[in-house]
Amino acid sequence: MAPILASTFDRANIACRTARTPQNDKRLASAKIELNHKVHVLTRKEDLDSVRVAGKIVVVIDVLFATTTMAAALAHGALEIIPVLDEAAARAEDLRRGAGSCVLAGELYAETLPGFVHPAPLALIEHGIKGRTVVYSTTNGTVAMSLASGARRIYCGALINVTSVVEHITREHAGETVLLVCSGSGGNFNFEDFYGAGCFVERFAERLGPAGDISDAARAARTVYRNSPLPQALLECRLGRMMTARGLRHEVEFSCRTDDFPVVPVLEDGRLRLV
Repeated sequence: MAPILASTFDRANIACRTARTPQNDKRLASAKIELNHKVHVLTRKEDLDSVRVAGKIVVVIDVLFATTTMAAALAHGALEIIPVLDEAAARAEDLRRGAGSCVLAGELYAETLPGFVHPAPLALIEHGIKGRTVVYSTTNGTVAMSLASGARRIYCGALINVTSVVEHITREHAGETVLLVCSGSGGNFNFEDFYGAGCFVERFAERLGPAGDISDAARAARTVYRNSPLPQALLECRLGRMMTARGLRHEVEFSCRTDDFPVVPVLEDGRLRLV
């Protein structure tokens, strides 16, 4: 295909429209307001950048399993969760606190890290976490939290705590922009995270009413949520099938338990704790 060339007139027109003038500044400001939806969805963590996240309320979503596991662990009495980027960071954090003082859980590319507890929710709960600090490393969910570090506030969201998180945000951050971040998988789109984001959009829309200006991506996620019944939605997606093949169907089904745990985990000073 031949390259698109701009005529002299076109180039002059573009220059006129992009020049810094009071009129153009006003037009650009207006455009930013129109695009600044109150509820928006990013389909992959890799789409996060400092501009998009600055000043926003972020909910990180990794349904299978990171955010489900972290919310469930806190609901079952874990003192705090320290999300880290990798195995080395997890071991360093444990050593800093006194070797063996923390529960180490995590995976890399869906394989449990050596000497770590399996990162799925029931496996971690059954290990025994009450009153313990859990240092948690995953390929996607904890990385997404790190990438969102420039946000005004970061929450840990999953199906199991969706309504509690939405109610807290609509009460404590009224009028602010909410960015629902799907962790995805290695730069790819994940169905289950998009589905989870759609569940969040549905709850936000119910509470915000006409004031709940949602983006096209958020509308698409809500449509997927409305038309995909559980547990089939999670059991039949790529990662759900993979986990089922590994004998973890019960973990996937646990992750479908919408609103079973009324907890609101917030990330502050590198620690996830309940509000």
